[in-house]
Amino acid sequence: MKYTLLLSVLLLTRFTYSQEKLNNSEIPPVFPECETVDFQQRSACFQETLKNFIVENLKIPQVVEENNFQGTVVVLFEVTREGDFEVIYVDAAYDELKDEVDKTFETLPQITPATYNGKPTYMQFRMAVKIPLRLNEEVNIVRRGATEIKVEQDETGDEYYSGVQADKATTEYDLIQSEKFTRPHLESKLNIPFSHEMYSRFDAELNRIGTNTHTSTKPFLYSEVAKYYDFKAEQEKILQDRSTWLGRKIWNEHLVQFQTEDYWFTIDFGLDLQLGKDFQQEEYRFTYNNTRMAILNGGLGDNLNFYAVAYENQGRFAEYYNRYAESIRPDGGDPAIIPGRGIAKPFMDGGYDYPVAEGYLSYSPGKYFNIQLGHGKNFIGDGYRSLLMSDNASPYPYLKLSTTFWKLKYTNTWMSLRDVRPEVTADGSFRTKYMANHYLSLNLTKRLNVGLFESVIWQNDNNRGFDVNYLNPVIFYRATEFATGARGGNALLGLTAKYKWSDEVISYGQWVVDEFSTGEIFGGSQSWKNKLGYQLGVKYFNAFNIPDLLLQAEYNQVRPYTYSHNKEVVLNYGHNNQSMAHLWGANFREIVGIARFKKERIYSHAKVIYGKRGFDFNNGVDNAAYGGDIYESYNDRPFDYGVKIGQGNTARSLFAEVEVGYIINPTTNLKLYGNFMYRNFNTQVKTATHFDNSTVWINFGLRTDIFNWYYDY
Repeated sequence: MKYTLLLSVLLLTRFTYSQEKLNNSEIPPVFPECETVDFQQRSACFQETLKNFIVENLKIPQVVEENNFQGTVVVLFEVTREGDFEVIYVDAAYDELKDEVDKTFETLPQITPATYNGKPTYMQFRMAVKIPLRLNEEVNIVRRGATEIKVEQDETGDEYYSGVQADKATTEYDLIQSEKFTRPHLESKLNIPFSHEMYSRFDAELNRIGTNTHTSTKPFLYSEVAKYYDFKAEQEKILQDRSTWLGRKIWNEHLVQFQTEDYWFTIDFGLDLQLGKDFQQEEYRFTYNNTRMAILNGGLGDNLNFYAVAYENQGRFAEYYNRYAESIRPDGGDPAIIPGRGIAKPFMDGGYDYPVAEGYLSYSPGKYFNIQLGHGKNFIGDGYRSLLMSDNASPYPYLKLSTTFWKLKYTNTWMSLRDVRPEVTADGSFRTKYMANHYLSLNLTKRLNVGLFESVIWQNDNNRGFDVNYLNPVIFYRATEFATGARGGNALLGLTAKYKWSDEVISYGQWVVDEFSTGEIFGGSQSWKNKLGYQLGVKYFNAFNIPDLLLQAEYNQVRPYTYSHNKEVVLNYGHNNQSMAHLWGANFREIVGIARFKKERIYSHAKVIYGKRGFDFNNGVDNAAYGGDIYESYNDRPFDYGVKIGQGNTARSLFAEVEVGYIINPTTNLKLYGNFMYRNFNTQVKTATHFDNSTVWINFGLRTDIFNWYYDY
């Protein structure tokens, strides 16, 4: 008990640094003359030493003295992780005065940098200096982000904000652009774009023993990961020395980047250009994808961020991929749905035109909460696949509330989904349905994390619309589903777990429960009612002492009829004719092996997936539902017992992929790459949608990597 109380005191204790409180894990910069000062007095010593240096060395320009100027100069600066002082911008009435401030800061000595969790880090400050200078005058130095700002008066009676801005009228109506863009997005409340390759770069840091992280709910916020992974330092390791504007924009920076003290934004033009060859496809010579993106990021203050991206796409892919896209086409005459992207229109010879848009607002009303309203995707799990919520389907509107405190992270997500099949389309409009998820993640120990997941889907029938019963963030959906009627919705439960064997090895797993019969689950009867699935996986970071080599092995299996529903098929676990969980639907088992390696700007990965799947025959003789297609009713099953994985039209598949690439711009994650894929697919009975196929597909491309392509269908 006494150790628990001691830990609580250590976690809650803070020390005042100027007018802002800092965590004990954060230590301010230290001048040499302050190294022998007591720890609690180092912040005051830093201020006093810097103040004396500025007062003694700042030369007042002649024009300032001649005009008897009285006012305040505001300097926004940072102490880098190397201990150097760098001015970001200066707000002063005279350009000559700004120049003198720059010169003065250039003469400051290198000092011991600030640290966070024992590692050197950047720290920004705002300093207000009153002119004319007086040796006994107080110089206000406030760490950037301080909330306790005093309003004071100078000798003329005019108000100024100490530590914030010198001229209230000027900063309210005029834009003051930073002389240096400090990459604020890397510590913001923005999502880190969910790309498996990008997330593998900091996976090891987030999974070290003792880190109080929650790695299942993706995408992560930059502010969550920045506590353990220094984005700025890692980027600077591979930034190139480019002196021209064009060189910097191509190799290092955003296309447009703008920052003031109170807000910032970036604009980028992205690409996803692919040119390849499917050697088994005889009708067309080449495969291709032509995507242009416009990407906007920004922040207003410290707590509100925004993101938007618009994609204009045209493409033609390998034959097996095109046929799958056409097999899930929507009602209305459009030829296909590009998996994970959206509805496609015809384009030229055998191609598709498929526009996509994503975006969100991210707001943190306090240190424990984050709220997002947007159009995009979410993912739950530590593996390559997820049996609970994956990024397999097309983007959708969502509202997400994340609550993080102590050892808990609780995530509530409400989504609006669509059923686009002809049998549910009315008056040319697709059927709307809704999904609500709860996911509670708890770090039980320094090594063990467990999670509880629940989800419910309901449809817009009888003018029911969005059922406010499901807005309650702390209920059990099964109870609500029962209260709203037997056909009120389709609920699903899940469990997750992760164990850290060491800093290099973790294991993880998921268990999904759609429905089961307690009397038959252990009886060996293999009842159709036991709609279950599970995942087991392991990751090995820095494998065999090779830095940045990640090895991963994963096993997934889902029994037939999981994620499906009865004659109200619209209540299945799907969106836009795609599964919201595993991309194979149900009635399968698979083994996944992945290796990833990165060194500076070069990256590579290799992937092998072997699986057994069961499909329907749909041949006019046997039209039963064997449990693989979640868009078929389980009422059409051929039998009640003896239900096994792979039943029906059994197929075995092998998918192998190797990719090697070069990161052109680490800020935008623009990559040049080459990719080789091999797919072998064999079915028991050939049908129009499932047939024997052997594919060798080679691609070369230039891609802004901000979402995942899945070709392993």
